[in-house]
Amino acid sequence: MNMSRTRDTRERLVVIGGDAAGMSAASQARRLKGPDELEIVAFERGHFTSYSACGIPYWVGGDVTEPDQLIARTPEEHRERDIDLRMRTEVTEIDVDRQRVRARDLESGAESWTSYDKLVIATGARPIRPDMPGVDAPGVHGVQTLDDGQALIDTLAHTRGRKAVVVGAGYIGVEMAEALINRGYEVTVVNRGSEPMSTLDPDMGRLVHEAMEGLGITMVDDAAVTKVLTGEDGRVRAVATENAEYPADVVVLGIGVRPETTLAKAAGLPLGSHGGLLTDLAMRVRGHENIWAGGDCVEVLDLVSGQERHIALGTHANKHGQVIGTGVGGGYATFPGVVGTAVSKVCDLEIARTGLREKDARRVGLQFVSVTIESTSRAGYYPGASLMTVKMLAERRTGRLLGVQIVGREGAGKRVDIAAVALTAGMTVEQMTALDLGYAPPFSPVWDPVLVAARKAAAKVRAS
Repeated sequence: MNMSRTRDTRERLVVIGGDAAGMSAASQARRLKGPDELEIVAFERGHFTSYSACGIPYWVGGDVTEPDQLIARTPEEHRERDIDLRMRTEVTEIDVDRQRVRARDLESGAESWTSYDKLVIATGARPIRPDMPGVDAPGVHGVQTLDDGQALIDTLAHTRGRKAVVVGAGYIGVEMAEALINRGYEVTVVNRGSEPMSTLDPDMGRLVHEAMEGLGITMVDDAAVTKVLTGEDGRVRAVATENAEYPADVVVLGIGVRPETTLAKAAGLPLGSHGGLLTDLAMRVRGHENIWAGGDCVEVLDLVSGQERHIALGTHANKHGQVIGTGVGGGYATFPGVVGTAVSKVCDLEIARTGLREKDARRVGLQFVSVTIESTSRAGYYPGASLMTVKMLAERRTGRLLGVQIVGREGAGKRVDIAAVALTAGMTVEQMTALDLGYAPPFSPVWDPVLVAARKAAAKVRAS
């Protein structure tokens, strides 16, 4: 076969973003179509590909010793699969009409256009950096990529002082607080909310607050950082709120992330209310047959509320990539949506949630009952049993499960998966009480804590 003719007739897939969604899509497309049918060009502006961003706090904290441990597949491994992966190359423009992207080599500064037949946008999310004085000073870090993690570790290695301030108390903030405690820092967490973990209801967040204080972390709630103060050397020395200053040799921004959709917006692609790209069930960008998007730059359907949400999680990104790659490769797959499941920890405290919080249910007009129970992770007489608190929301009258939150020690967090499956299946709390879960004293009481909550919720629904 004439090679020039093969090159002229095959399709070209261009992927923007070399992490979970982008490279999962590229790899799946390559499984379905060989290099004689599909040329794949991928652009990544960083130094790493296919890595676990969720593992960065554990690398910073020392539980993971090398960044290579967080990398699922290197650039060389992708290239061995006939994927033209161009590292340290940033896409600066998408020309939808002419089906091409402009990219800049970050080392040489050279720019060039690359045409595409099919395009995957997997640009991820960016840490929220509040617009305030000093936020860009040396020693202030957002943590979203492995490059960000390396920059923070370098700062920690060269900083003499041992005071750290974490701004924000969501998942990133809580995990980074633990990482810094493990590094031997005095840690202060400044949180705009009334309690840490705004993904929980305040009564459950209070349990997290108490546990963090028990670890020696100073919690400052209901406080917004207004500026970062710097010393004569220009480096951070403190953060300030309206009422106080908190000394800091290093500051970590754990305020959250936003979809990185600057390119998509400039190209006129459709964005949702949270700033993420809007796609159909096959992860095609709405109104564009040859453009797909996945990962932290998209909004997804919440199966419980029926509304679009932005949830930045690697589990979703990898699933998106598989769906996209299947579609690019000529197959058919869909991503139906999420129920909002997440789990985290601060030292030995496990924190989990799925479905709706009370304010979520109110916002979408649902009437509900809520119950909170305390139980143990194992049979009470079995060594190592620890307390956990389970909160459950159910729709009034129908009894449909709406959400579950769990805070406890070992064995608490992953119990949320029971609720996640029940939510996906649209089960009622009454139906949940009959679930045939595994039981033995080392693993659970006779009535699992989630089922205890379901029984109590079912009784409350019947009485309502």
